[in-house]
Amino acid sequence: MNNIEKIRLKLSLTVPLLFLIIMWLIKIIEYSLNLHLYTYGIYPQRLNCLTGIITAPFIHGSFEHLFSNTIPFLLLGTGLFYFYKESAYKVFLIIWLFSGFWVWLAARPAYHIGASGMIYGFASFLFFSGLLQKNRSLAALSLLIIFIYGGMVWGVLPLKPEVSWESHLFGAITGLVSAFIFAPKNIKISTENETNDNDDKFLYDFSNPESFFEDISEIKWYYKNENETNNKKSEQ
Repeated sequence: MNNIEKIRLKLSLTVPLLFLIIMWLIKIIEYSLNLHLYTYGIYPQRLNCLTGIITAPFIHGSFEHLFSNTIPFLLLGTGLFYFYKESAYKVFLIIWLFSGFWVWLAARPAYHIGASGMIYGFASFLFFSGLLQKNRSLAALSLLIIFIYGGMVWGVLPLKPEVSWESHLFGAITGLVSAFIFAPKNIKISTENETNDNDDKFLYDFSNPESFFEDISEIKWYYKNENETNNKKSEQ
């Protein structure tokens, strides 16, 4: 990993880490002061609980609940900002707000809290956007998500009454819709008949799939390969 990629990874961690810090601070304060902040969650179809669409992801029922959400939120959130830097903020905001809105509109009459709806949204977006683009690097990311979080599919079913499966379901649906809307259209599709030059491009695309049309002068070998290809075409 070169210096540019390290900087990019650090930047990709910023928003997920900031959210997690706020989540943990809120839980520690709630526990220390013996508060009950579940009322800041989403209670469907109550107008005074519309603010829960914003606040619910920061509220958790227990430290165990928060810890179970911490690692997937960090990993999937970072993946979102790393691989989709052009659209990540829009996707993040839409998953946050729209998944919460649909919970407020159609979920069971109970307080719905936690960041798991956003986690399902991130996983859904990363998975389906990789499939939609037919790009090897993003397809590999999709397979990795299945391998690590494949069991999440059961979370969208009403199997446990204490679990907000509605948050999971609406988060996943919002992620799917976002994949159709925001998945980048300028990712190069690889085929078996590509030349070695295109294989080199794939290595670059794998670590930076959205930057195909960025300033390639920063990557000397890539720029050189492009020039060589153009020269060959001009000589023909």
